[in-house]
Amino acid sequence: MSTQFGLFNESSQNRPLAFTQRPDDFAHYYGQEHLSSKIQRLNKNNISHIILHGPAGCGKTTLSYLIANAVDMPIHTFNAVLGGVSELRALIKECISNSELQGKKSIIFIDEIHRFNKSQQDALLPYLERADFILLGATTEYPKTTLNKAIQSRVQIWQLNKLNESAIKDILNKANRDKESSINKDVINLIADISDGDARFALSKLEILIQNKDKIKNLSTDEIKQSYLEINREYDKNSNRHYDVISAFIKSIRGSDANAAIFWLAVMLDGGEDIEFIARRLIISASEDIGNADPRALTIATNAHYGIKTIGMPEARIILAQATAYLANAPKSNSSYMAINEALSFVKNNKTIEVPTHLQNHHPDKKNYKYPHSYPNHYVEQDYTGLKEKFFEFGNLGYEKMQKDYLLKIKELNQGNKSMP
Repeated sequence: MSTQFGLFNESSQNRPLAFTQRPDDFAHYYGQEHLSSKIQRLNKNNISHIILHGPAGCGKTTLSYLIANAVDMPIHTFNAVLGGVSELRALIKECISNSELQGKKSIIFIDEIHRFNKSQQDALLPYLERADFILLGATTEYPKTTLNKAIQSRVQIWQLNKLNESAIKDILNKANRDKESSINKDVINLIADISDGDARFALSKLEILIQNKDKIKNLSTDEIKQSYLEINREYDKNSNRHYDVISAFIKSIRGSDANAAIFWLAVMLDGGEDIEFIARRLIISASEDIGNADPRALTIATNAHYGIKTIGMPEARIILAQATAYLANAPKSNSSYMAINEALSFVKNNKTIEVPTHLQNHHPDKKNYKYPHSYPNHYVEQDYTGLKEKFFEFGNLGYEKMQKDYLLKIKELNQGNKSMP
């Protein structure tokens, strides 16, 4: 297959199938039909900076080069992982120089643009403002959180979707025909099923089978699956799925469903999630959702955080599972969480609140402070805020109920002991 792409104009000999099958026209660009109207409006006079956001293997790089061809602009690539600010500025200078010589702007395609650090992002801003070149960026991660506001205000964000099975089958069938291969329909369907919308993954698996066509010709579909294919599971840290899974994990703990919590923990571990991130969320849950209903939960969560840093994977999975199960099965209380939120809101919405004089460190009235240890049961009623507002409310489960019952009891016992004994 011929191609006009600047990045792909080398000989396709010995190139991976996922490389050689990139289309050179929109007719064979599958799965992003919702972008058709935007694509049709493109021309060299109205093209703007665009960030392409979508999962792996959905066609972001391919779309960038199709756009460049459509608007007849030269395209230059830059990888945000491999290049620094000096390399980026050198490329920008080259593009501006070429634009002056050729009388047309250049496109800079920045792959994995979410990897840009602050210095790299800042280096782009003056050029984007003047439109010295057209920026096309590709990212698997949510650009609203990975790119600064200044860049976001200067670009369009195009959302690309995970490819459905029908699109993957179209891509695989075309590649199968182009390679004059004899991979049968059932195997094509199997690859499409396990690829989870990733065309690059699908084509790489088809390529393996084509390379081993003599070995697989007498194998059943199940035998091919067991010997040559593995399921592709999507899990990109900082992607929407990353946030959705951690949300399901915490909500399962909060809902006292240990089975579900362990399942979502397994999903995160299988996806390569940072185990310290998981442990930190367990610590938060121990205070936010369990609190003093079971104060041991916080100890277990913090010990788990220490333990997984000492042990590492794969054994850390056991420590995380133990802590997860304990937190999910513990009695629940959000009293502390609600109390601090209420108190902070009150503080932020009122002028400075003075400390009552009998509680101040250096004030003549401090002699009126009642020292609790001088009273029966080490308790005496007195005003500690000067406010009528109440922020903390006890829960009615576990150890927190014991605390509540204890305080009610000593308050009752001390009703007649409000003066110094």
